[in-house]
Amino acid sequence: MPGPARAIQSRARWTRILCAAALLHGVFAATAATATEVVIGTGSVLGVYFQVGRGICRLVERHTEGLECSAVPTPGSRFNMDSVQLNAFEVGIVQSDVHFKAYNKSGDFLEFADVSYDNIRSVFSVHGEPFTLVARRDSGIRSLADLAGRRVNLGNPGSGQRSTMEVVMDAMGWTPKSFAFAGSLPAAQQSLALCHGRIEAMVYVVGHPNKSIQKATDLCDAVLVNVEGPEIDHLVARNPYYSYMTIPGGIYRGNEQPVATFGVRATVVVSEDLDADTVYEITRAVFENLDQFKKMYPAFDALDPKRMIVEGLAAPLHEGAIRYFSEKGLM
Repeated sequence: MPGPARAIQSRARWTRILCAAALLHGVFAATAATATEVVIGTGSVLGVYFQVGRGICRLVERHTEGLECSAVPTPGSRFNMDSVQLNAFEVGIVQSDVHFKAYNKSGDFLEFADVSYDNIRSVFSVHGEPFTLVARRDSGIRSLADLAGRRVNLGNPGSGQRSTMEVVMDAMGWTPKSFAFAGSLPAAQQSLALCHGRIEAMVYVVGHPNKSIQKATDLCDAVLVNVEGPEIDHLVARNPYYSYMTIPGGIYRGNEQPVATFGVRATVVVSEDLDADTVYEITRAVFENLDQFKKMYPAFDALDPKRMIVEGLAAPLHEGAIRYFSEKGLM
């Protein structure tokens, strides 16, 4: 467990970031004089979370009255969870493992003993997100174990990518010192770093197809690598938010074979303080127009409404979502 000094420093860093989020929210809210403004924290503009937020906002603005919606890029899941917990954003898109650990005060959330996530509520889950390992073809990296001693981007602090990579590192017995270089680049920068040779491999927890990964496969002939072995089997067996996943072959140039890995789900969270009518309308806009939502991005194609209200949701459902699901006989 991190020492007190590190915990204080880490919490101070997050406080500064979240103050900026609150100011950003104020800028958006100031433009909404006659409507309720909903701000959704997403992730990198190259990632699927941004597509989730943008898709929800399109449906909200198209199919509700009195609600305006903005999807904003953020550092990722951890940032979004903290932003919702502090009411800096109304809605956050969060990996199911971060969702679980925050609400249950486990894993890396243990260091913030003075912070409660009891006010977090689930709305629904979205697509599956495989843990994706991408390597330069000329690196010779052909398995997870091959990462030791290499130049690897672990992901930026505050992202679900970094959080999941740290779990994998713990399972493998690695620390950042296990790598020749342990990068902290955000998702939007890592593909070019791979192509320029600054790193030999990168990881991403993301739905597919993904523009950042496509950039790496198109520009520098990168390959997707299987993530499997007894350590991964153990992770899946003891953590309810993980499951085995397969990335289909043929999605990316030069990667014709399916890739075995594990992963999480993207989840939509709010604060219990958010007005029930607002949550009801957001939920209604998505579920009553799910066919439109599925067409907005390929990763959404397999969404099943019955699975969306249970899978990956550690926190209780918000009362507004419960009202909608009950009315429609989904629960």
